[in-house]
Amino acid sequence: MLAFPPRSPVKMSLLLVASLPVMVIATVRYGTKLLGFCRNLLTQAMNLTRVAVSVNKTHAFVFSNCTHGQAYSVLETFHLYNNTYSSLCIGQVKGDFLDEVVSRVAPRVVLELGMHCGYSSVRILRLLGPAGRLLTVEKDPETADKGEEIILVAGFKHPQFQVLACASAEAIAGLRTHLSDGQGLDLVLMDHSAEQYLPDLLALERSGALSPGCVLLVNHILGPEGRPFLEHVQARPQRYTQRRQLEGMMELTWNGPSELH
Repeated sequence: MLAFPPRSPVKMSLLLVASLPVMVIATVRYGTKLLGFCRNLLTQAMNLTRVAVSVNKTHAFVFSNCTHGQAYSVLETFHLYNNTYSSLCIGQVKGDFLDEVVSRVAPRVVLELGMHCGYSSVRILRLLGPAGRLLTVEKDPETADKGEEIILVAGFKHPQFQVLACASAEAIAGLRTHLSDGQGLDLVLMDHSAEQYLPDLLALERSGALSPGCVLLVNHILGPEGRPFLEHVQARPQRYTQRRQLEGMMELTWNGPSELH
């Protein structure tokens, strides 16, 4: 079987947009149901394009304007960019929240789902102890490459972090290959697709990779896509303790695998 390289979001978007005339003809012939389907496809295409453009512009600005080898300069350059343009990074307010959690938890192993441009990765890495390690997941290979480059520009080395360029479900399924015997996750940052939060949480529960007392930081949790996740954790107070919420980022603690089903 032939293995084709993954297409970038921009290429996929252009392919969908190029097929617009065919979609219009098919819609005229087959009616409104197909129209709704085509509209969803085009919306996804435009969203993918905006994400890819945002990542490319953010990366180019930070790479060109920061002082290489200095994590503080990398973060300040992100902030400078965010003062004028929108980007996918969590920003300074939520970043300070993340800093406080990392400093308090002092994790040995952190899992980040949704690396984007590498902003949160840099914030986490600069606060980890000598034995700390970050596993960061980004499903788009081009975005993963750019985020990894920013992490390296900030002065961190590969023994301190590992980038997994794959879907979150695939990364979670293979977590045990990245953990030592008896080692678990002490902190999980979810900042990828909110509709994927609950499936990924369930997979983490089943994997046994969550250490007792593991802290979960979940971004964009208050929208409709995050409701299934919230309902799941709120229905299981013995398993999860809700801590704080700041601008849609929620902190929870995993208490252990009681009544797993």
